[in-house]
Amino acid sequence: MSLEKATFAAGCFWGVEHIYKKHFNQFGIRTKVGYTGGHVDDPDYRKVCSGLTNHAEALEIEFDPTKVSFDTLVEFFYKMHDPTTKNAQGPDVGTQYRSAIFYHTPEQKSVAEKVTAQVQEKHYKGKQIVTEIVPAGKFYDAEEYHQEYLQKNPHGYECPTHFLRW
Repeated sequence: MSLEKATFAAGCFWGVEHIYKKHFNQFGIRTKVGYTGGHVDDPDYRKVCSGLTNHAEALEIEFDPTKVSFDTLVEFFYKMHDPTTKNAQGPDVGTQYRSAIFYHTPEQKSVAEKVTAQVQEKHYKGKQIVTEIVPAGKFYDAEEYHQEYLQKNPHGYECPTHFLRW
């Protein structure tokens, strides 16, 4: 079995991880949250929240493409957050909360662009999707307490911006 990686940023990484696991765990995905897309080595939560590193809070998914396609993961990405808000999701504001697809292969880039165009046409005719589609760079794992945070803390912070829109 050859696993592939998908990396998405869509606001608070707790909520992104939680909703992907809720909907795709049956396909055997593996997830971890972390930081990517910035210009500082070894960022931590405090540095990323400062806005000075330009990292995004992101989710890295390992998946078996024979069980779930990258197309499906990208379409779901657009369903579970608002891709028309720049550097914000609900109450979370800053570059670390931007909407981004970090592609790992030229094929992923092509799929991301195709699905984005389809979603724009079908669901966001009156608003522009601002999601970045950029090459995946170094991914830094977030601190352990962030991993599967909402599973470990079911009565903790809810990420109200992560729900299925259509």
